[in-house]
Amino acid sequence: MFRLRTTFLTQRAFRAGWVVVLVLIGGWFWAPLLVAGKLAVLGLVVALIADAFLLHGKRTGLAAARRTLERWSNGDHNPVTIHLKSEYGTTISVRVLDELPVQFQKRDLQFTASIPAWERRDFDYTVRPVQRGVYRFGAIQAYVSSEIGLMERRFSLDAAKEVAVYPSYLQLRKYELLAISDRLTLAGIKRVRRVAQNAEFERIKEYVAGDDRRTVNWKATARRGRMMVNQYQDERAQQVFALIDTGRIMKMPFEGLSLLDYAINASLVISSIAMRKEDRAGLITYSDKVQDVVQASRQRGQMQKIMQVLYKQGTDHRETDMEALFVAVRRNIHQRSLLLLFTNFESVSALKRQLPYIQRLARQHLVVPIFFLNTELDKDLQMRPTDTEALYIHTLTERAVHEKRLIARELERSGLPAILCKPEDLTVSVINRYLQIKARGVL
Repeated sequence: MFRLRTTFLTQRAFRAGWVVVLVLIGGWFWAPLLVAGKLAVLGLVVALIADAFLLHGKRTGLAAARRTLERWSNGDHNPVTIHLKSEYGTTISVRVLDELPVQFQKRDLQFTASIPAWERRDFDYTVRPVQRGVYRFGAIQAYVSSEIGLMERRFSLDAAKEVAVYPSYLQLRKYELLAISDRLTLAGIKRVRRVAQNAEFERIKEYVAGDDRRTVNWKATARRGRMMVNQYQDERAQQVFALIDTGRIMKMPFEGLSLLDYAINASLVISSIAMRKEDRAGLITYSDKVQDVVQASRQRGQMQKIMQVLYKQGTDHRETDMEALFVAVRRNIHQRSLLLLFTNFESVSALKRQLPYIQRLARQHLVVPIFFLNTELDKDLQMRPTDTEALYIHTLTERAVHEKRLIARELERSGLPAILCKPEDLTVSVINRYLQIKARGVL
C-alpha cells in the first residue's frame, strides 16, 4: 500500500526534474526541445510510478533486529549489531540510521549497503558509555530505494531496547583471564618477590630455574637425590575493603569517565583479585555520611553483591566527611584489614582537614590513600607561555602539579603508603600495591 508520509524523493529524482525543466525552458526557444521535454515529463512520471510500485508492492519489505550485550561495561567499547533481511525480489539499496540512547548525543550514525533479493546484511559498530544507568534505544530507521533510485521508502522498525550499564566487567574479565593464565605482567602488573618468613608454608616441590635458592630444603634434597625447595603462599583469609568517596571531588571527568567511575572499576577488579588470593573482599561508600556497607566475604555471590552496590553509586556533590567514615569503619570492621581509600585531594590544606581521621584509621588497619594526578594539566605545561596571561596560567598549573606531590609526601611522612597516579593507570597501580603488600606480609 502506497503511503505518502513514508515516501521521499531522492537527489536523483530532483536532478532528473531539473533536467526536464531546463529542456522545457529550452522549448520556448527551439520547438523540438518542447516535444523532447514533454516526452521527458512522461518518462519521469512513468519511472516514478514504476519505482513506487517496486518499493510499495510488498507490505513488509524489510525486517530488522538489533543485537547487543544484555548489559554494557562502563568505559569500554561494547558491540552492537543490526541485522537486516530483505523481502524484496530485486536488489535494493538501504540507508540505515540507528536511534542511539540520548546519553551518547549522537544522531548521525548511518550505514549504507546494497542487499540482493531475499538476502541478509549485518551492520556492526561499538558504543562506549561513560555513565552507569539505563540506556534506551529507539527505532531503526531504514530508507530503501530500488535500482531506479527516484524514491526512498522509510521503514521505522520498532527495535526499542533498554540496556543497563554496569561497572567495567570487561576489564574485570580481562584481569581474571590474565590471573588464571599467570600473565598479569602483560597488563603492567609487577612480579614481587615473596618474603618467606611472612608467608604460609604450602608444600615441598622440585627446584626449577628461577626458584629462590634460599628456600632449598636440604633434608628433602638428600632424601630424594635431587634439589627440592619449600614453596610458600601468601597469608589467606585477610580482609580487603575498598572505601570509595562519592563526594563532589570525585565528579571530575577524564576521558569521559568521572574519577568515581575509575575508582568503581578499579574496586571491582581488586575485589576479584583479592578473592582469588583467598582473601575476603568488602566495600564501603561514603561522602558526608556512609551510604553502603558490604561486609568482607569470599562466599559465592559476593562479587555480584559488590557489582550491584557499585552500579547504583553516584556523586552527590557534598563535602567528604572522614570523621563519619572513621566511625563507620570502627563499627563495621573489627579485624585488621587493608583499606584502599579512594578519594582525591586538590590542596595540602584539604588533606590536613582530613588527615587526623585517616591517621586514626591507620592505628588499627593498613590504610592506602589513593588519589589522582590531573592529567589535563599536562597539556598546559607543554605549552610555552607567549604573553602575561599565558604565563600566569602556566604558573598556576605548575603550582597545582607541585601541590599533588606535596600531598603525597605529606601522606608518606605520616606513615601512609599513598598511591598517586593517572586515572587511566589506577587499576594497575592498585593491583601492584596489593600484591606488594601481600608479598611483604605487612598486613
